[in-house]
Amino acid sequence: MLMDVTEIQKILPHRYPFLLVDRVTDMTKGESITAYKNVSISEPVFQGHFPGHPIYPGVMILEGMAQAGGILSFLSMGDLTEEEIAGKVVYFMSIDKAKFRSPVKPGDRLEYKISVIKQKGTIWMLKGEAYVDDKLASEAELKAMIVDK
Repeated sequence: MLMDVTEIQKILPHRYPFLLVDRVTDMTKGESITAYKNVSISEPVFQGHFPGHPIYPGVMILEGMAQAGGILSFLSMGDLTEEEIAGKVVYFMSIDKAKFRSPVKPGDRLEYKISVIKQKGTIWMLKGEAYVDDKLASEAELKAMIVDK
């Protein structure tokens, strides 16, 4: 399954500068998703993190994982219409076991690999990993719930 940013915006409510998934490259409903974000020096976060030594913040990496997980969760709930998706939102309940292995810098392609650990009703437990050039940059366990707006 391939999704571009226009299709992603039909699922996620996030917009610039907080939409952190550029493309979905693979997905198996109810199991896993692979997506990426191109990290650019023109991102507003680099004005303050850090001037002269730009490093993409770990919390932004975690948020990108969460957004990719949100896409997986929504599309795994069955055949929801665009209107039904628009009436729902993913709330993240917890982020556990977060680790940052290597810095992410402007020019990197940040690849998110998210897999389902457990799902019960509208609650999802996900394993998230973020890679740059096939090297693990960050990992975490994410828990989320899909709710009506």
